Amino acid sequence: MSAPPSVTLDHDTLQKAAEIQVWSEDGQSVTFGSLFEKQKTIVVFIRHFLCGLCKAYVEELGKIPKDSLDAAGTRIVVVGCGDWSVIKSYKESSNAYPYEVYAEPTRDLHRILGLGSSMKGPTGDEPRRSYAPSVVTTVIASIRYGLSHITNVTKAGNFSQLGGDFVLGPGLNVTYAWRMRNPQDHVEVADLMHQAGVAYPGDAEVNVDAAKPAN
Repeated sequence: MSAPPSVTLDHDTLQKAAEIQVWSEDGQSVTFGSLFEKQKTIVVFIRHFLCGLCKAYVEELGKIPKDSLDAAGTRIVVVGCGDWSVIKSYKESSNAYPYEVYAEPTRDLHRILGLGSSMKGPTGDEPRRSYAPSVVTTVIASIRYGLSHITNVTKAGNFSQLGGDFVLGPGLNVTYAWRMRNPQDHVEVADLMHQAGVAYPGDAEVNVDAAKPAN
């Protein structure tokens, strides 16, 4: 399987997005652009902090060895549309996902990047992603997680928000960009790592030139 073609993300749009504030798990605000200013960064926008499908995807991201990221001069950042106060519990529940998570509750960043909203599942010509082989099982797990974190429901973010997967930096450089078309449409983790030039567990080698910057 190969990643879907990179969508358009022009320089002016990314520059505008770079100025938006995001919040860390400690409530510290930084500009979005600071996350990829100095190095190549895989930026994954999840839907909301109670989405079981996105949580399964984040858990897959957490399995990428830090050594592989360091060798490629790359890091992983997850961004949700909820409140920063739920980030710590989200990370704790995501099978010890070790990398950074930020929040942007205004969704201004999502709108600038063209991330849409939808609750509809995939159409007949849209593939089922491997991180969610059983939607029913994932939804049930999501409901259980939501009930165990019921106080976070109003802080989790907009439930119809869609996410996307990007490889950005250093600076305003775009290697890859993908906007989700439905709630289970993240790029396969292996394909996203290939786009970033990061060795994926089980790969014999990675072609670091697999993707050229998108205009």
